[in-house]
Formats: sequence, structure tokens, C-alpha cells
Amino acid sequence: MVVAPERRASEAGLSVLLDGGTAIEAAIATAAVLGVTYPHMTGIGGDAFWLIHRPGQAPIAITGCGSAGAVATLDLYHGHDRIPSRGPIAANTVAGAVSSWKAALGLEGASRLGLPRLLRDAIAFAGDGAEIAPNLERNIAAKDAELRSVPGWSDVFGEGGKTLALPHLAHTLEQLGANGLGSFYSGPLARDIAADLAEVGAPLSADDLAAHKSTIEIPLSVRLRDCDVYNAPPPTQGFASLVILALADRLPAATESDFAYIHSLVEATKLAFAIRNREIGDPAFMSFDCQKLLDDTSALARMASSIDPARATPWPRSHGPGDTVWIGAADSDGCVVSMIQSIFFEFGSGVIMPRTGILWQNRGSSFRLAPDGWNALMPGRKPFHTLNPALARFDDGRVMAYGTMGGEGQPQTQAALFTRYARRGTSLINAIDAPRWLLGRTWGDETTALRLESRFDNKAIDALRNAGHPVQMVEDYSDLMGHAGAIVRHA
Repeated sequence: MVVAPERRASEAGLSVLLDGGTAIEAAIATAAVLGVTYPHMTGIGGDAFWLIHRPGQAPIAITGCGSAGAVATLDLYHGHDRIPSRGPIAANTVAGAVSSWKAALGLEGASRLGLPRLLRDAIAFAGDGAEIAPNLERNIAAKDAELRSVPGWSDVFGEGGKTLALPHLAHTLEQLGANGLGSFYSGPLARDIAADLAEVGAPLSADDLAAHKSTIEIPLSVRLRDCDVYNAPPPTQGFASLVILALADRLPAATESDFAYIHSLVEATKLAFAIRNREIGDPAFMSFDCQKLLDDTSALARMASSIDPARATPWPRSHGPGDTVWIGAADSDGCVVSMIQSIFFEFGSGVIMPRTGILWQNRGSSFRLAPDGWNALMPGRKPFHTLNPALARFDDGRVMAYGTMGGEGQPQTQAALFTRYARRGTSLINAIDAPRWLLGRTWGDETTALRLESRFDNKAIDALRNAGHPVQMVEDYSDLMGHAGAIVRHA
């Protein structure tokens, strides 16, 4: 089984499984197609994070996060009060997604079919042209005025029409298939990428590409009453996602009325985000031990007991937006993948490389222009990431991979999916379909209101307002609430 936010990408991943490939290979094929059919959300010019479960083994995490270039210094942004979110100087971190694919395929037993087969469908869609998905069409129209002056944007997205061909990207994918994923970072293709970056004026070089590598790590985890839940380590906000679930597991309200359920999870989110905002960033610059707190049952119990069941606590402004895709895959051998890949804002930096056709991320625009402190810009530093794939292993043998796009909404939607399925007895499809809420910001929207889909019961909405939540209603199935998915593999 494969889950992704776009049908052709899911089908490409499924075809890999039907040809005898692994869940890891299916995830890569899916991600590659999404870079063509869903380029406003993801692509090989972005970053990626994985959680992988294999039977009889501890889950692993793969961090495919690029660092700021050697010339991405405060001097480069002199005269700016913040890093621009669009244009060449927003493209200031190495793209780590392809290196994460390489790391995943390097795991024992992960690779069966070969890269040309995994990239086949993406190459075909990019070379022949693919029908433009409705969500992509809406985003092109919404962002055209903002991006039309960015290098390469109008050449690719400014011509209109109902299909999108990306011949330069098709050639790049062919080179990756022929020469290996490492060719993105060294060799002739890497030299072309570096030349592209130099031509458009991005502060990245061939040396920055060559210095990059993904890492295989132990994921963060927390023990709940009937399962272990996993998420990606820093620089992601995976820690916050786990704290929310750990607190929810200690709050009986999670299984009570809609008001009590939403209120308790929103208040748990505030506590988790307060720690996240203060502590989480590039792990090389952190002193905070995320796993130590997740293992401290007394501390978690104290945090849960501090939540007022009837009143909302004040909520300050918090951190950044973000857009991404979540991919889930499960194969017949029991391997389950939860993978998330992103270029940050819709269309990332907006910069499309002239030779290679790569749309580069703007993840580094989240850096603070400050000499030190949280997420401060400096060469070689990894930016804070909203990306965080989720995985749960239940005591009865079920394995649940789940995730979503949506910036600060990711931990909240993950909490909704998990608790609805695992605590409220909702079927998986109804857990995904049910109305959602969002505290904080996403898709570049900086409001700090508690947004609710109008499908919620009016009594619950009124009760949330009366408890002091600054409620704001949004349309049903709003993109603000993320494109979420999940797979549960039963024993």
C-alpha cells in the first residue's frame, strides 16, 4: 500500500510494489513523481526525513537536511531585517532529499529494482508532460504575481495550459538514474547544479554540495499505554508531536466530548510548542535532551496536570509556516515507511535552475538574522524544520505510519489522526476525513487564532469560545488543515 497527496504519485509507488520492490523503493518512486506532478509542495531541490520500521528491528530515522552555504553569512543579508522568502538568496541551504533516498536504499534489503525503474514514471511525466492537478493549478494562479520575477519561474509556470512538461528536470532524473544518487552532490551533474546556483545568484557552491550527507539516526520515542510512538529528531519539531501525544494519553478528556477533546489537545500543543520554540533547532547547537524529557514520566504527568480542563491559556506568536508532502508505504515483508519531503513555502524559493530544472527550496529563509541564539544564521548550520514523519508500533503488532503537510499544523493533525484512531475508536479513513483544528500558523499565514473547520458541532465551537479560545472558522476541507494520510499494517 502507498499513500500520497496526489493519485499519479501513489500509483507510481504502488507499481513499484507490484513489480516486487520494497516500501523504501516505493516511497522514492512516489516522491520523485510528486516533484513533477506536485512541484509546489516538494521536489529534489528540498529536504526529507524518514522513519522506517522493519520487522524484528528497532525503527530508524533518516535525516536528509541541508545546511547553509559557506557564504550564507550575516554580511550577505546586510540591509535586510529578515531573510527574503523568495528569490536566489532565499535558496541558501543544500537540498538533502536525494541524499536521504541514497541512505534509505543503502539499508540492507532495501534495494531490488534499481534506480532507473524507481525514477521511470517521474521521468516520463516530466519529459512527456503531465496534466496539471487542481491543487497545483490553484497555487500557480495564487503565487504568479509574487514569483514571476524570480529566475526561471515564468519560463516553467507562466505559459498557462493544462499540462506541465519539465524536460530539464527529466534529464536530471535520467542522470540520477544512470549515475547514482550521489551524483547530485559530486561529479558532472553536481557541477551543473553548482553552475546553476551560481548563475541565478544563490549562495551555494560545489563545495557545499560535496560536503553534504544524510545521517541515519535513532528516532525520538515515547511510551504510551499500548504502543511506542516515534518521530524524527531535531532539527525537526518531531519532539513536539510526541509531547502532545504523551500529554493526551494522560488526559481523560481525550475520549470525552468534542469540546473536552479539542481543548485538551490544543492546551497540550501550547505546552509542547513552548518547549519547542525555546529549545529545538540544529542539534549541534542544542543542550536540551529531548529524549530525556520524553522518558520522564513524572515530568510529563506534571505537565498534563497543569492543563486547566475548562480555560484556555494565553497563546503567543510562534514559529514558521511550511508546505510539504507526506508519503506512507508498506510492503509484503512488513517494512513500513513514514516519509516527509518539502521545499518549505509553496514553490520554495521559486527559483528554477536553468540547466537542471530543479526548483530549489527556501528552508533557510527561516533562519534568524542574528549573531547567535536560536536558529541564527551561520554557514554550515541546519535550519529548524516543521517536517516530522510519525510512526507508532502497537503492542498487538499493528504498525501505523501517519503524517501531513501544514507547518505548525503537522503535530496537531498527527495528534488528531492518532487519537481518533487509537483512542476514540474511529476508523482510519474517518479519522483522516473528520474536521480538524489548527493553532498557530501555516501556509505563510501568521494568525495565532484557533482555526476550526465549520463541520464541527456548534456546541463544541461555542464551548471553545467560552473557554477563552480565539476561535476563527475556516471552510470545510481547507488546505490550511493539511493533506494528511496514514497506513496501518496489521500483524
